[in-house]
Amino acid sequence: MNKLKNLRHFIDGHLVDGAGSRWGDVFDPATGQLAARVPLASADQTAQAIDAAAAALPAWSDTPPLRRARVLFRFRELLEQHLDELAAILTAEHGKVLADAKGEIIRGMEVVEFACGIPHLLKGEYSDQIGSGIDSWSIRQPIGVCAGITPFNFPVMVPMWMVPIALACGNTFVLKPSERDPSASLFIADLLARAGLPKGVFNVVHGDKEAVDCLLTDARVAAVSFVGSTPIAEYIYATGCAHGKRVQALGGAKNHLLVMPDADLEQAVDALIGAAYGSAGERCMAISVAVAVGGVGDRLVAALDERVRTLRIGPGTDPGMEMGPLVTRQHLDKVRAYVDLGVEEGAELVVDGRDLRIAGHQGGYFLGGCLFDRVLPQMRIYREEIFGPVLCIVRVPDFEAAVELVNGHEYGNGVAVFTRSGNTAREFVRRIQVGMVGVNVPIPVPMAFHGFGGWKRSLFGDHAVHGPDGVHFYTRLKTATGRWPQELASTASFVMPTH
Repeated sequence: MNKLKNLRHFIDGHLVDGAGSRWGDVFDPATGQLAARVPLASADQTAQAIDAAAAALPAWSDTPPLRRARVLFRFRELLEQHLDELAAILTAEHGKVLADAKGEIIRGMEVVEFACGIPHLLKGEYSDQIGSGIDSWSIRQPIGVCAGITPFNFPVMVPMWMVPIALACGNTFVLKPSERDPSASLFIADLLARAGLPKGVFNVVHGDKEAVDCLLTDARVAAVSFVGSTPIAEYIYATGCAHGKRVQALGGAKNHLLVMPDADLEQAVDALIGAAYGSAGERCMAISVAVAVGGVGDRLVAALDERVRTLRIGPGTDPGMEMGPLVTRQHLDKVRAYVDLGVEEGAELVVDGRDLRIAGHQGGYFLGGCLFDRVLPQMRIYREEIFGPVLCIVRVPDFEAAVELVNGHEYGNGVAVFTRSGNTAREFVRRIQVGMVGVNVPIPVPMAFHGFGGWKRSLFGDHAVHGPDGVHFYTRLKTATGRWPQELASTASFVMPTH
C-alpha cells in the first residue's frame, strides 16, 4: 500500500495532500490491479477550494477578456505539446484505446479554441436614440464562482466543455472530477498554471457525495455544470436550483440509429460498429439501439453478427485494438447483469461476449461485444441505459413506427438516421424529439461552436454546454439605459417613462 501513488487536490495553485481524508481506489482496468489512491474531500476541504475561487474572482473577472484569452491560447499549445502524455493517463485509468483517448483530447481542444475568441463572443448590443437623447446597451459579465461535476467516461473532454468557457468569461472554477479516473484533471490544472492562469482561478477537489453537496449548497457557488446519469442529474438540478444556483445537468441516454430500407447497408454497419462498441459503449452518445425499418432486419443482423465477433479487444495500449476494458469491476458486473437480464426477458442474444478472456489480462475488466435481436420496447434492456458494449436491435414495420418508438422513449439525447432519401431525412430531423440528430452520421456530437445537449430526461436546465449557450450560461446579461442631458429636469416625473 505504501508503494501506491497517493493523488492530491489542487487548491489555490498548489497540490494539497489529502491528510485526514477518506480514500478511494483507482484501478488499472486492463489488469484489475490497484494503481493509486484518491482522497475524498470533506465539506471543509471542498470549502477551501471555494474560498480560493472566491478570493481570486475579483481580479480575474476584472482582467480584460483579451488577456484571459491569451492564457487559453497558451493552454491550447501546451495541450497539443503534451497530447501523447495526457492520452496515456486517460488510457491507464479509463481503459479506452490510445487513439480514442487522443480523439477525446482533440475534441476538448476545440472548445478551448472556441473560448479563445471570447472578446468577440462577449460583445453586447447597442441601440442608439431609443428616445430623445437616450441610448440603451447590453453587456455580459461573469456569473461568479462556478463548479463542474464530471463523469468517468470523458475525463478530459467533458471538463473542457465547461472550464475554458467559464474561465474565458471571467469566472473562477472548482472541478470535482470522477474519482474513478482523476489524474487527468490534475494534469490539466498543471497545464493551466503553466499557461499563466493566476492562483485560485482553477481548483480541483476529488470526492464523492459529501464534496458534491458542498458545491451544491455553498452560497458562494453561482453556477453548477454536471454530466452523468439521469437520477443524479435530477438530484443535482433540484438541489442546486433550490439553493439559488444556475444549473445545467446532462443526464442519461438511449440513442437510436434508424436503418431505412434504402440505406447503404455497409455504411450503416460500419457506423453501428464504431458507435455502439467504441470506448466499450461508455459514451453518452453511443448508439445502443439499432432500429431496423421495414425488411432490412435480417440483412442488418447478419452483417453485424460477423463484425461484432471479430472486434479487436484488448488493453488500450496495444496497437490496433478497437475496444478496451470497462472502467471498473463494479461496472463490468452491472453490464454483464444487463446481458443476463436481456436473455431472461426473451431477447435473442445473437453474439454473447460474456465469456471473453484476454491472455495475460485475466484480471482486467473485459467484456466482448454483445448483440441482441428482436428486442421489444417493454424490455428493460431497451428502456434503461446500459453504458456498455451491448447493441439492441428493434424491428419496426415503417418510418412512422420508428419515429413513434424514438419519441416515446424518456431519453432524448442523440439519434441518427441512415437513408438515401432527402425527404426522409428532412422529415426525421423535423419530427424527432431529440436534441442532437445525425443524418448518415452515427454520433452527431456538435462542434464547439454549437451547443451540446439533449431533450426530455437527458438534460435538466435551459442551457446546453459549450457554444453560444455556454457563453450565456457562464455570464449574466446587464442592460443599461442612459442619457447625458444638457440641463437637468427641473421637475420630478411620476409616470412610467415612454419615448
